[in-house]
Amino acid sequence: MTRALRETRLESEPSQTLDPKDWNEVRALGHRMLDDMIDHVAGIRERPVWQPIPDAIRSRFRDGLPKSPSELNDVYREFSDCIAPYATGNVHPGFMGWVHGGGSVVGMLAEMLAAGLNANLGGRDHVPIEVERQIVLWMRELFGFPGTASGIFVTGTSMANLMAVLVARTAALGVSVRQRGVRDEGAALTAYTSKAAHGCIAKAMDIAGLGSDALRSVEVDQSHRIDVAALRARIAGDRAAGLTPFLVVASAGTVDIGAIDDLAAIGALCAEENLWFHVDGAFGALGMLSPVLAPLLSGIEQANSIALDFHKWGQVPYDAGFLLVRDGERHRAAFAQPAAYLRRESRGLAAGSLWPCDFGPDLSRGFRALKTWFTLKTYGTEKLGAMIARTCALAGYLEARILAEPRLELLAPVNLNIVCFRYRSADANRVNGEIVIDIQETGISAPSTTMLDGQLAIRAAIVNHRTDTCDLDALIAAVLEFGARHASASEAPEIEAPPLAL
Repeated sequence: MTRALRETRLESEPSQTLDPKDWNEVRALGHRMLDDMIDHVAGIRERPVWQPIPDAIRSRFRDGLPKSPSELNDVYREFSDCIAPYATGNVHPGFMGWVHGGGSVVGMLAEMLAAGLNANLGGRDHVPIEVERQIVLWMRELFGFPGTASGIFVTGTSMANLMAVLVARTAALGVSVRQRGVRDEGAALTAYTSKAAHGCIAKAMDIAGLGSDALRSVEVDQSHRIDVAALRARIAGDRAAGLTPFLVVASAGTVDIGAIDDLAAIGALCAEENLWFHVDGAFGALGMLSPVLAPLLSGIEQANSIALDFHKWGQVPYDAGFLLVRDGERHRAAFAQPAAYLRRESRGLAAGSLWPCDFGPDLSRGFRALKTWFTLKTYGTEKLGAMIARTCALAGYLEARILAEPRLELLAPVNLNIVCFRYRSADANRVNGEIVIDIQETGISAPSTTMLDGQLAIRAAIVNHRTDTCDLDALIAAVLEFGARHASASEAPEIEAPPLAL
C-alpha cells in the first residue's frame, strides 16, 4: 500500500458512500422515473418511431469525463430530453426494420429488480442462479432435450453461435485444443451453413481460430432453405479432399426472409456423418411456443446445440441470448477453468457447483434470467405462443396488401413474420432505397432494406407484439406516397390491374 493511501484520513461518517443522504427524495424521483417510463411505453404510438439526432443533441455527448457530481434530477432531465426521444424505436409498433423485440413493462420492472439485487451470476450458491437453472430446465422441456443438457444466458445469439462453434471444435479435436491450439488437425476442419445464414457464423469461425474460409456456404432452394443434397455433396467432396467436416449450422428463421431449413433432414445427415448439428434459432426457435408454428421446426430436437434470443420473439428487454447444449459435459469441457479463487466448497456461499462460469467465457454475469423468468411466468407459454403466431398472421395480411397493389411487388416467399417487397420502378433499387430512408425520417414507420438476387427489397420484420394492421396500412401508404415522389411518370411501368374480385 502506498504512503498516500496509508495516510488517507478516515472521517467519522461514511461520507464517501454512494447511497443518497435523503432516501425519501430519491424515492420520489424514482417513482417519477417509473411513471414517466410507463407513460412512455403506454403512449408510444403517439410518438415517431425514430427521428434523426440533431447536431446540438449529438454534440452534448462529446463532453469530457465528469469530475464533479451532478444532481440526479438534472441527470434524469438530460436523459429525458436528449436520450429517450432518440432511441432505436423498437418499442414502437411501427418498428419493422430489423428483428428486434418490443420488450414489455413486465420485463422492464424485472430489470429494475435485478439491478437492485446486483447479483453476479458467475457462480456461488444463491437463488438467482437457481432462477437461471429453472429456465434451462424449461428450455430442455420445450426443445425435447435430455436432463443432462446444459444452458446458459449470454448477450445474444451471435455470442451463443460462437460458443457453439467452440463446443463443437472441442468435441472434434479434444480438450487439449484449449492448451495447444488448433494446429494441423484444426486446419483440416470444415463447417457448413447456407448462403442465407447470418454473418455471425463466419465471424465465429474466425474467432474460434478455424478461419472463415473453413465455412462452406451451401446453395439454397427457392424457399431460401439450405439445399440438403448440395450439402451432402459438399461434405463428401471435402472428405475426399482429405478434410474433416465437423459442424453443420442450420437456420431456424434466416435473417433476410425468415426461412427455416429442413431441420429433420439435416439432423439425419449429421447423425449419419457424425457431425455436430447446431441450430441458429435467433428468433425462429421460439416458434416452438406456438402449436401452429412448432411443426415447422420438426427436427430441432435432434440438434446438439441451439442458439436463441429471448429478446426477439420472446419480448424480453435487451439483452437475453441463450445457448442450449444437449451434452452438458461436452459444453463444460469447452469452458471450465480451475482457479484457486473459484474453489468450490460443500457448503457456504462457495457451494452450489457446477457454476455458470463453467459453461461460458464470462465470470461476471448479470441477472438476465430474471426478466426472462418474469416474462415466462407472467404471460405463460400459451399467450406468448399466440402472440408469436399473430405476428406471422400480420405478415400474411401485409403480403395480401402487397399482392393486391399493382404498384408493389413481393420479392420473396413469406415464411414466418418477414415480408420483402418493393415499389415497382425502372430504377427500383435507387427508388426503394430512398423510400425507406424517407419513411424512417418521417417517423411513420421503420422498415429496413436487404438485397435479394441483386434487387433491393423493403424489409418488414413484424416482431413487436404491439404491431397491428393499422401500422401495416400506414407502412403501405407511406411506401406508395414516397414511391410516387421518387419514380417519375416516364419511368413508371405499365402494369395490368388485377381482376376485380367477384
